[in-house]
Amino acid sequence: MRIFFDSDLPAEGLARLAAAMEGLWQGDDLSAELLLVSEEEIRRLNAQGRGVDAVTDVLSFPSMEGIKGAPILADEHGEEIDENGNIFLGSVVICEQRAREQAEEYGHSFERELWYLAVHGLLHCLGYDHMAQEDKREMREKEEYVMKKLSLERDI
Repeated sequence: MRIFFDSDLPAEGLARLAAAMEGLWQGDDLSAELLLVSEEEIRRLNAQGRGVDAVTDVLSFPSMEGIKGAPILADEHGEEIDENGNIFLGSVVICEQRAREQAEEYGHSFERELWYLAVHGLLHCLGYDHMAQEDKREMREKEEYVMKKLSLERDI
């Protein structure tokens, strides 16, 4: 169970992220796309995808629904197999400028904010959400688990 990334983010960070994400799903190997974009691009995507004409920090575009906690198997998701034989989990789009602003606002590094947003977006692609309080708690636990493995915990 590994995850592979198509991204322009640093390869070393992607390898660390892939290792930190291990164990969050059962099943076959996955792939995901991670993109850094401008404020203009994320605003356009937010308006197009969610009907919200505003800049946001991260957007997720999952390729599958109803997969939270269920095994993710190629024979059940054949339409999502990429050119390398991995199941395509989805795309995560991060606004670099918002990540920089939030890092300053929250008093931590850009690196921490960037990887937190990537983890948050990937968890959405794995079916996690934060609309209900119980779901939010569960998602936060997963985020903190991965961020600890990345040695990028929050300073409390």
